[in-house]
Amino acid sequence: MLADYTRSFGNYIADPDGNKLLDVYAQIASIPLGYNNPALMKAAQSPEMVSAIINRPALGNFPSHDWANILETGILKVAPKGLSQVFTAMAGSDANETAYKAAFMWRRQRDRGGPAVEFTEDEMQSAMNNQAPGASQLSILSFKTAFHGRLFGSLSTTRSKPIHKLDIPAFDWPQATFPQLKYPLEDYAEENAKAEADSLAEVEDLIKNYHVPPCAVVVEPIQSEGGDNHASPEFFRGLRAITKKHGVLLIVDEVQTGVGATGRFWAHDHWGLPTPPDIVTFSKKAQTAGYYFGDPSLRPNRPYRQFNTWMGDPARALLFRAIIDEVQRLGLVERTAEVGDYLYGRLEALAAKYPGEFRNLRGKGMGTFIAFDSPRRDAFLAKAKRFGVNIGGSGQSAVRLRPMLIFEKQHADILLNAFEKIVTTWDQ
Repeated sequence: MLADYTRSFGNYIADPDGNKLLDVYAQIASIPLGYNNPALMKAAQSPEMVSAIINRPALGNFPSHDWANILETGILKVAPKGLSQVFTAMAGSDANETAYKAAFMWRRQRDRGGPAVEFTEDEMQSAMNNQAPGASQLSILSFKTAFHGRLFGSLSTTRSKPIHKLDIPAFDWPQATFPQLKYPLEDYAEENAKAEADSLAEVEDLIKNYHVPPCAVVVEPIQSEGGDNHASPEFFRGLRAITKKHGVLLIVDEVQTGVGATGRFWAHDHWGLPTPPDIVTFSKKAQTAGYYFGDPSLRPNRPYRQFNTWMGDPARALLFRAIIDEVQRLGLVERTAEVGDYLYGRLEALAAKYPGEFRNLRGKGMGTFIAFDSPRRDAFLAKAKRFGVNIGGSGQSAVRLRPMLIFEKQHADILLNAFEKIVTTWDQ
């Protein structure tokens, strides 16, 4: 779909023919405040932004004099609990890729006896030949139907669709089964609890016995590209306990779930963890990218170990700061939680009215991060445009809702009206 962004505004995306569609796909969940938001326009026109755009620095070598302040008043202002440091990046795949590198460096430093221990000559020479001991024989454990990006490391942990991975060499890294919950949850409590327990047992077995030992486990709070798959807070608390028990890092991939969409700023805030994740990656609605961490030993112990020319983008960090200010000023996270409850309740009624059309409705209590399965999913998505809605799918059969944080109850009513029209006009 070609879009005319000069005529797109708020929750609506326009095309060159003059059509305007309610956009609940939001550039694959990456637009936080709607199109042509006035507060972001103002930030984009500031002298600070102009300087950041035209003088884009190689941040690892020549950060601007105010870079620390930009981080402290923006990205670090909303750091997850217990994670006070950040490494900036350029995109979600990049955020995960650098987080994996940090995990490998951390583990090997620990094995050597600490960051002050020098590399051996054998390590340095073998690394140049992609061989051990310099190239570590370690892995990142991910889950089936996960999506973590399309670079080589992140793609090796992506398991959502074959088309993402075909023809690309991949690392021999382990995957565990993500719990496949049945809905409605209250009708399958015992079966779902067993599915989660079995998954956790598989994770622990892989950590202990996989032939390329995992140094970290990466997980999405809600598997997004893989079909909007959920698990309970108890499952994630169990995952945190297992990783702690075995000295393995827990990386939470909040690229798609972060920045308010679930009714909390970070989706993992729903879990009630006794200790925070080791690393949290972010991008999309933040309009910038990177990973948060707390343990100082996750910092690279030598210059240029974790490095590229840009290492992020000050212009995008400034944009995220403006997004944060607007989200907090308007209470948009709290509003998203309220609107999400309203939308979910109305969808429940619609599912009851049209049995079989809105299957496995999920995302209750998770803001507007809601999905359902459609028996004619691809036709559903295509037909939605006829009724003025731009929407996306995930997995094999899911219709996923990814409204912006400015989505309100009136927009929910418009959306639900379109849904009803879709399922009552299949033969038209």
